[in-house]
Amino acid sequence: MKLILIILNSLLITLTMYAQDYYYSDDRKIYITKSDNWIADGAITDDLADFRPGMKAEKEQNVRSPLLEAGFTKVDVRELSKHLGLPTWDKGSFACLSSRFPYGTPITKEALQKIDAAENTLRESGFKYYRVRYHDEKTARIEVGTEEIERLFDNELRAKIVDRFKQLGFIYITLDLQGYRTGSMNEIFPQHEKLAK
Repeated sequence: MKLILIILNSLLITLTMYAQDYYYSDDRKIYITKSDNWIADGAITDDLADFRPGMKAEKEQNVRSPLLEAGFTKVDVRELSKHLGLPTWDKGSFACLSSRFPYGTPITKEALQKIDAAENTLRESGFKYYRVRYHDEKTARIEVGTEEIERLFDNELRAKIVDRFKQLGFIYITLDLQGYRTGSMNEIFPQHEKLAK
């Protein structure tokens, strides 16, 4: 069951029924076990090609990555999930909302809620792969799957999205012509720097 939870959520596993066995580390980075058990996360080999600062914190706390240790890729996870009959086998990945902000940007509850509401607008509009990147309190960069970009040329849909984003407080609403891609905020780092971190 733990493996299925990892596949579904790709999150650090802290089962609520055993919540009393875990505590949050002093630096608020990750949960730590109070027992001899170990904690698993959902890291996969694809994660090694990008800058993932949380992986350093996990390593410091001896968090295990069974899917990574087994050499699983995103494709492998999807294929196994489909084989197991999980309805989420083709669901888009959803990283922590803090990944929508440039490095060094203060992340507030209000800014997180703003990004969450903006992404909900895209989801409710039927987009399957999407992110809203927060560049400052006035500027949002929309990423959608390359096969979905054309949908944003529909005047009615585009107007609906723009109106909602303006209600949220964005003044500038931009479309990233490269389309949706994970880790786009990490593109400021040269590849060799990402791998060294």
